[in-house]
Amino acid sequence: MHVARRKTRKISVGSVSIGGDAPIAIQSMTTTDTRDIKATLAEIHRLEEAGCEIIRVAVPDTESADALPIIRAGIHIPLIADIHFDYHLALLALKAGVEGLRINPGNIGSRERVERIVRMAKDQGVSIRIGVNAGSLERELLEQYGYPTAEAMVESAMRHIRILESLDFYDIKVSLKASHVGLAVDAYRLFSKQSDYPLHLGITEAGTEITGAVKSSVGLGLLLAEGIGDTIRVSLAADPVTEVRVGFEILKALHLRRRGVNVIACPTCGRVEIDVFKLATQLETRLAHVTEPIDISVLGCVVNGIGEGKEADIGVAGGRGVGLLFRGGEIIRKVPIETLEDTLVEEVETLVSKRRTLRTPFLPKEAAGPPKPSRLGVAVRNDPS
Repeated sequence: MHVARRKTRKISVGSVSIGGDAPIAIQSMTTTDTRDIKATLAEIHRLEEAGCEIIRVAVPDTESADALPIIRAGIHIPLIADIHFDYHLALLALKAGVEGLRINPGNIGSRERVERIVRMAKDQGVSIRIGVNAGSLERELLEQYGYPTAEAMVESAMRHIRILESLDFYDIKVSLKASHVGLAVDAYRLFSKQSDYPLHLGITEAGTEITGAVKSSVGLGLLLAEGIGDTIRVSLAADPVTEVRVGFEILKALHLRRRGVNVIACPTCGRVEIDVFKLATQLETRLAHVTEPIDISVLGCVVNGIGEGKEADIGVAGGRGVGLLFRGGEIIRKVPIETLEDTLVEEVETLVSKRRTLRTPFLPKEAAGPPKPSRLGVAVRNDPS
């Protein structure tokens, strides 16, 4: 499968490029009270470890805005301030050094207020996301269309875009979110035909961990497979670290990004000779810290195990009391069931160490060359950071 990315303008959110030929970036949003600096920093640090590349925090009041300079100084990824209605908060956020704003110019107030925000954002090289939500469309659009439609959402986005463009501001990205998967997909498709601004994808209020992951995977997967989307946030009523992990899994499934271990596990059946569910789950947990892209195959029997295992960097096919260990497509040895988990973990750690040793330490990422083809013949981007 080859995904031809839609050509969009490239903007920057701090050190992260969005749009153009840049990798699709993973975002999340904190669940903490922004005024609680210690808790907010702790959550962002966990998200950084999980691979989050941009983080957004709510800024509903002055006390939250006052916390931003300390938060900004204590993290390693770009910070976006989420602001509604009060332009003073946007100015305070910009003074705090945030790299991005999430506002809708239309609800900020007078043109003079919007101009003040845009002027400062432009001077500081800060981008602005126009965030359209089906649940909070302008009253006149709802009266015109009768209910939230893709056309109404796109018209709302274009209204906000025109305000910023009239102020000679173009460092814009756009989101058109809805909790209804079909509505969100239609809105993003329609917008992508009318504008080349980069798109922030998301299914808002998607639900709990499993329900939300499924809805997000379907909606974002459809769009990404069509080349639509430049950055994503999976919205879950769950730990935001899970949002990041699900986001990467969606991109990995489409061969748009590669990061961390990819556990290929069979669904189990009456033929299995090992506890695939337990082994696969334990491997994902114990190897969650690995950022090197590695495929691990955990198959429960030798019927499919030998063939499937050879496609992975490291794999095992279950046998009676033992597992056949594969490395790079070759059978290495038989391993007793009791030590299979530890053996696989050791094999992965060894492979990671070897790859890091072989990698030229002074070679900049930009000079590392084009993405390497996978065994499936699809160009993928490695993210070994």
